[in-house]
Amino acid sequence: MKTTSPHHGLISCALLAGSLLASQLPTGAAAGTDQDAAPPGTYATLPSETPATFVPVTDSFDHTRREVMIPMRDGVKLHTVILVPRGASGAPILLTRTPYDANRLTSHAPSAHLGPVLQGYDNATEVIVEGGYIRVVQDVRGKYGSEGDYVMNRPLRGLLNPTPVDHATDTYDTIDWLVNNLPESNGRVGILGISYDGYLPLMALVEPHPALKVAVPMNPMVDGWKGDDWFHNGAFRAQGTLPYIHDQEATRDSHEQWWSAWFDEYDTYMEAGSAGELGRRHGLEQLGFWRKILDHPTYDAFWREQAVDRVLAAQPLKVPVMLVHSLWDAEDIYGAIAVYEALEPKDTGNDRVFLVIGPWYHGQAIGDGSSLGALKFGSDTARFFRREILRPFLDQYLKDDAPEAAVPPVLAFETGTCRWQRLSAWPATEAADRTIRPTPLYLNAGLKATFTKPTAEDAPFDAYISDPAKPVPYRARPIQPVGYGEGMTWSEWLVDDQREASGRPDVLAFVSDFLAEPVKISGQPVANLVASTSGTDSDWVVKLIDLYPPEVAGQPALGGYQLMVSADIFRGRYRESLESAEPIPAEEPLPYQFRLPTANHVFLPGHRIMVQIQSSWFPLYDRNPQTFVTNIFWARPEDYRKAVQRVHHTPDHASFIELPVVAGEPGARGPTSNVAGRTP
Repeated sequence: MKTTSPHHGLISCALLAGSLLASQLPTGAAAGTDQDAAPPGTYATLPSETPATFVPVTDSFDHTRREVMIPMRDGVKLHTVILVPRGASGAPILLTRTPYDANRLTSHAPSAHLGPVLQGYDNATEVIVEGGYIRVVQDVRGKYGSEGDYVMNRPLRGLLNPTPVDHATDTYDTIDWLVNNLPESNGRVGILGISYDGYLPLMALVEPHPALKVAVPMNPMVDGWKGDDWFHNGAFRAQGTLPYIHDQEATRDSHEQWWSAWFDEYDTYMEAGSAGELGRRHGLEQLGFWRKILDHPTYDAFWREQAVDRVLAAQPLKVPVMLVHSLWDAEDIYGAIAVYEALEPKDTGNDRVFLVIGPWYHGQAIGDGSSLGALKFGSDTARFFRREILRPFLDQYLKDDAPEAAVPPVLAFETGTCRWQRLSAWPATEAADRTIRPTPLYLNAGLKATFTKPTAEDAPFDAYISDPAKPVPYRARPIQPVGYGEGMTWSEWLVDDQREASGRPDVLAFVSDFLAEPVKISGQPVANLVASTSGTDSDWVVKLIDLYPPEVAGQPALGGYQLMVSADIFRGRYRESLESAEPIPAEEPLPYQFRLPTANHVFLPGHRIMVQIQSSWFPLYDRNPQTFVTNIFWARPEDYRKAVQRVHHTPDHASFIELPVVAGEPGARGPTSNVAGRTP
């Protein structure tokens, strides 16, 4: 009987081929023999040339590499890479814990030498190699090679974490294992890291292991709502946060990557409308932390309880700490200073809490610090920090018989003059006659910035129209994605020239006269706006800017350059309370006060001081619809409306920036009548 299958010819040929093959097999290889037990595609007669397990020959390497799974108190094991210098004995340990792949952070180059292997994020390479340190990098629980559950910035055990483990206990258990299982070590451990890896050394300070002798948190994540990664003063940092959460939480190994359909990030975020809608289009609601972001847009207990500065303020200070802050940190510009303020009161001997302030972008302290964007500093400031400050500081606490490091309580780079300062505290007095004097820089009629109050005869306000359909870009378009790869300039955007923004009709630019004498500031400027809006919600962006002379000899590109010295955003719905959002009464002049990031800068003679005010900073921050809605993440297209924004400057409604002016120091002058009195 003939088959009706259209494939009968193929089946017949296959059966025939199988019969012929079986008849040609050697004895013992036919069906029913041991050959059938081998995995498909393996043959005893022509075996694979790749061994089941390859053992690298590393006898000539200047270090040994070990990968271990260190058990935690709950039974979870954490993947840990240990790099031991060849012949090490009595060596200290430098630990970094990370969600960014311990293997990758310890395999930057295929080399027999420890230096190339470590050269890159997150390693202060010459400090480790020249110091003879044992380098340990560990995947946090739930990421890459480590077991367990991943939770973004896992809170301490308690209200937000009902489990018996957190980053403090994991660090304790890790250190305990290291000092008991590394015979080459001297039993002393230091912990350091940048960003998320900088947040983790702060967690290690909670009930620290006795072997932990020093911590160096660099650009740490501290308060994700007030001023670090996720929000700034309630305004959501859309461009950086959405892709980060996606890549970090979608898979254990961060294999899934955020995608885009637009070359210009401005278009990506505009086309989606709200941040919530863009997240929905990328499947973010599958991710636990994104759901928490959506549920907690205000500064409620969720954010307060895990703010690291608040956590550490309630802890005893047991371990010396060096906090490293970057003046132009595009990701975590809030954290280091906030922790310093929390810990410094505990340091009664002024010898346990140290602060370094450098002219860097996020993480630049371990790279080349000779320049940032158009700015040149005259020397490699980061190399100086690593060799003259970080290395002696670590050695002092981690090595036997190391000399006491000549490290001041505060080392701060002064921008404008490009010099390092050794200070006793921050903001500090170097001598009895040096004081910080809060000084108002008033935003006056005619778009003038002066040190004199407005008068009743002047125009009462300046105004602009803020249109959510045309938000002010935070940098020149096309806007790149957030990243640090070759050709990426995200890290430099805080020093971008601001003159493009100053020429927009929806940006107010108040400018002083040319300075006859230097004006030096040290600390956090404070924005004091009296503003009104025709809408019922609004964002206020305040930028303190050093306006360079029209021409700069030797650096023509800096002629007329508008350099942001300090800038931030405030979401108006939180004017009354950070914990609850309220509509803004339309057309009513209201005070808005918020601190700007730390500055240590000298406005030089011939320069001018500029203050820019605007109501969007897009797409870094999501658009405020300017119509009050319950949750801006789900604002509808019809909620976004134009608004007339007014910055008031009358004797009763004066707007000003409170500058922390240094007085008494040689070369520093306060804003007297002859400081800002010269015209072009």
